[in-house]
Amino acid sequence: MYSLKIRCLAETFGTFWLVLGGCGSAVLAGSEIGFAGVALAFGLTVLTMAYAIGHISGCHLNPAVTIGLSVGRRFPLKDVMPYIIAQVIGGIIAATVLYFIASGKVGFSLSDGFAANGVGAHSPAKYSFIAGFICEIVMTFAFLMIIMGSTHGKAPVGFAPIAIGLGLTLIHLISIPVTNTSVNPARATSQAVFVQGWALDQLWIFWIGPIIGAILAGIIYPLLCKNK
Repeated sequence: MYSLKIRCLAETFGTFWLVLGGCGSAVLAGSEIGFAGVALAFGLTVLTMAYAIGHISGCHLNPAVTIGLSVGRRFPLKDVMPYIIAQVIGGIIAATVLYFIASGKVGFSLSDGFAANGVGAHSPAKYSFIAGFICEIVMTFAFLMIIMGSTHGKAPVGFAPIAIGLGLTLIHLISIPVTNTSVNPARATSQAVFVQGWALDQLWIFWIGPIIGAILAGIIYPLLCKNK
């Protein structure tokens, strides 16, 4: 096994790529590729990183994933906080790079949202707080179920990144109109740090919701795998 330092560096880089690729596609090319293109971009970031760094760190790229896997006894509790810190740092570095690229275009403004997550007036389709909160819980729950199932010892070997990447794509196709899709507190934090204001006020939703969904999956999935 790689050292914790190396694994955290891998998580930092992987989360950097997720935010740069996913949020970058929304900010820089969203009007051309639409929701479907952004959804695919997020899925591709996870798929590519799963093959690139999965053997190093497990390719969590997401505090909710790290917590859910720990609850499901797939990841040591002592390494949870270092992973989360590394993921948040990677996301913020990516958002910084994205800001410098995006601000090079005439007319750029953070008031356009910068791919931040939001509910109510800041939901892409103006969904309520309750709708957004439930959506984040359910989508993260489904994501963790996909992750734990596709990486199970009895699952087909070598196909987990494809299932996980396509799963994240589907999740974005469903929930971009609702919350701009977080299911990832590091991704939500990275954009909120730049948008400030309402994005920071609502950021707790995109930590608590995904973590609840991940914990539920971490509890429920192992029950499905118990021998009779």
